Amino acid sequence: MNYLITIIGPTAIGKTSLSIALAKHFECDIISCDSRQFYKEMRIGTAVPSKEELHSATHHFIQNKSIFEKYTVGDFEKEAITKLDELFLKNNIQILVGGSGLYVDAILKGFDDFPEIENTIKEKINTDFEALGITYLQQELKKLDFDYYQKMEIENPQTLQNPQRMKRFVTVCHGTGKPYSSFLNQKKNERNFTPIIIGLEAEREIMYDRINQRVDIMMNEGLLEEAETLYPNKELNALQTVGYRELFDYFDGTISLAFAIEEIKKNTRRFAKRQMTWFRNTENVKWFDFKSEANEIINYINSKL
Repeated sequence: MNYLITIIGPTAIGKTSLSIALAKHFECDIISCDSRQFYKEMRIGTAVPSKEELHSATHHFIQNKSIFEKYTVGDFEKEAITKLDELFLKNNIQILVGGSGLYVDAILKGFDDFPEIENTIKEKINTDFEALGITYLQQELKKLDFDYYQKMEIENPQTLQNPQRMKRFVTVCHGTGKPYSSFLNQKKNERNFTPIIIGLEAEREIMYDRINQRVDIMMNEGLLEEAETLYPNKELNALQTVGYRELFDYFDGTISLAFAIEEIKKNTRRFAKRQMTWFRNTENVKWFDFKSEANEIINYINSKL
């Protein structure tokens, strides 16, 4: 029997340090499913583990892609499952860690199977988007799949601002004549592991304070300079994320640096809140306070093995 210890929780809660402690104890590897840490150009703003942390345990899927590459959750699912199959041959316990709920779900449950859509439909929607903007996509999804639109509005509102995701939703609706949501939660690929899901949590004020401190640390480590090097490519999908968008606005001259930093903190706190909403809907999670000793969590895991 293979086991995938899965560590979830909001940003800045301590997932990285726990995953390393568990990887050392069980002598296994770590699969990262943080959708922003894939990109090698985005080190500081995505809180990539330090060199010391990366050397403490073998990590996979950290800074392995470029912002110029197209990389989807479906691509990640295929690559990560292949890597896990390989790792389970050496050790029947492995670790998955990250705050990207959609990517966690893709590994634990499998990715939904969608029919192929004609290129002419894709091209038309892309053309309409170029002319009419994100509002067009939002209105189309609301009209063609109101239930899914409402679900995103409540659980994952940033998705409604993501052009790539929204184009995908609307394309499926137009290309199949069915709501996008009708293709979700179908029979998934079989998995050769049993997940043991560990959630880390903290009181909201503590969580928000940790986030504010992390942003200050990032600025001290050179986030401004990192964002400046990425600014010429600010339209890339990978860069439409908290920590960079606000600084791009500063470089555009529309806001001050002090205001940009406060916006990063505010938007990261909102992001953490949405993460917790997502993870609270995940089944079979054992929640621990972020201050819990690793041994306490190890004892729980051992009881499930």
